[in-house]
Amino acid sequence: MVYKKEQIIKALRDVIFFPKSNNIIALNMVENIEIKGKKINISIGFPKLDDPAINIVKNASIKAIKDKVDKNAEVIITAAVDTKHGPLSRIKNIVAVASGKGGVGKSMVATNLAIALQKSGAKVGLLDADIYGPSIPIMFNLENERPSVIDKNGKTLIVPIKKYGISVLSIGFFVEPEKALIWRGPMASKALNQLFNDSEWGELDYLIVDLPPGTGDIPLTLVQSYPITGVIIVTTPQQVAISDVRKAANMFQQEQIKIPILGLIENMSYFTPAELPNNKYYIFGKGNGKQFAESLNVPFLGQIPLIQNISESGDKGNPIVLDDNLPVSKVFMKLADSLKKRTEEHNIQI
Repeated sequence: MVYKKEQIIKALRDVIFFPKSNNIIALNMVENIEIKGKKINISIGFPKLDDPAINIVKNASIKAIKDKVDKNAEVIITAAVDTKHGPLSRIKNIVAVASGKGGVGKSMVATNLAIALQKSGAKVGLLDADIYGPSIPIMFNLENERPSVIDKNGKTLIVPIKKYGISVLSIGFFVEPEKALIWRGPMASKALNQLFNDSEWGELDYLIVDLPPGTGDIPLTLVQSYPITGVIIVTTPQQVAISDVRKAANMFQQEQIKIPILGLIENMSYFTPAELPNNKYYIFGKGNGKQFAESLNVPFLGQIPLIQNISESGDKGNPIVLDDNLPVSKVFMKLADSLKKRTEEHNIQI
């Protein structure tokens, strides 16, 4: 039996979302329907991911499809945040920046990439979702700043801090810098959901999300709960880093997740001394990042050199891409241009 999307939609018209007294099709809550053989994957948007009606709607949807389409159908329902009507509705692209392990410069890449996009004319936000090691406040020199709040339609919303033309939010704004965050997965995920959903992001071309390293609960929850346009993976040339990145790439490519990998960026690709700007020393190996991208069948977006100015500028809260005279600034502008092309291609495909 070949299922048709129209059959699924007709069955789901019997599923009522009681808080709004209407069916989920009429309420435009069904975000996506994907049919592969007897597998039916459905994404349903809810106002909040802790909505008590989620399990009721999930169970009712599965029952409706089995009753009216095929009792042997394998139905998977994913609860997502409603992006059609909520605070994320005016964001064109959500791009996650990920890594398989810590220490590869993921946050530095996210920061400079966000600013490069802004310099190219895009409206950009940056969300620091690296909840156990938030470093964006340091990189923007915002360690002692706190976001303001506004009341909108009876709801209190966090207003991101504007710096270098970027709308910035980080969990680091709400905790003492010297205190360790000791949160279990559900508590951490709830805090990040608030930064996504209870914030006044406004109209953005790109929301860059700096994910925690690795493949734990938090990055998994985020990519499953929000309409991520795609992910950029950051690595260094060492084989141990490449091995960890493969695990991260495999997570995004899993059947139940399937987040497009927009490309791979290799950081610390080569060392260039300040006194010899034309020299390149491949101290961690040469060509590993490009070969790895080819093995994953994903685009290789480019290389970032290992130079002293990058770490110094980040520590001072003055990201290096702000200096138009430095060659490495042009590297980030090229990476931003590559990202824009990749997201445009993805949006055409979908």
